[in-house]
Amino acid sequence: MIRRFGEPPQTGRRYVRRPGIYALLPRDGALLLTVQMMPEPDVQLPGGGIDPGEAPIVALHREVYEETGWLIAAPRRIGVFRRFAYMPEYDLWAEKVCHIYTATPTRRIGPPTEPGHEVVWASPGDAARLLGNAGDRFFAGLLA
Repeated sequence: MIRRFGEPPQTGRRYVRRPGIYALLPRDGALLLTVQMMPEPDVQLPGGGIDPGEAPIVALHREVYEETGWLIAAPRRIGVFRRFAYMPEYDLWAEKVCHIYTATPTRRIGPPTEPGHEVVWASPGDAARLLGNAGDRFFAGLLA
């Protein structure tokens, strides 16, 4: 059974299952996070959806680079959770199955390539308070 964070699913609402992969990226005592600016600023673990046919680790490298501009090394799976949420960018209700990894940010190539994202560094304790969803906060809290 996968642990759920956040609101329970609404009775009668159809949810699309969306597997995703996200990373805790510690470096020099801080975590590399992303802020998705629209529709309102939301601090998140870097990551996102796994495209159909895409290997999860490939998706992790791609998503972290798109949202932060950083390359990563040594990804290691530490857990999974699910949450039910509306995704305005896709206009759909989703059951998000969030696979959580730790990895080492190794080199900054440039700014995020995904529009509307900004990088922020925070201590694990601050990240556990700033992150926009309870599942991300829980996993960041493991490093605090």
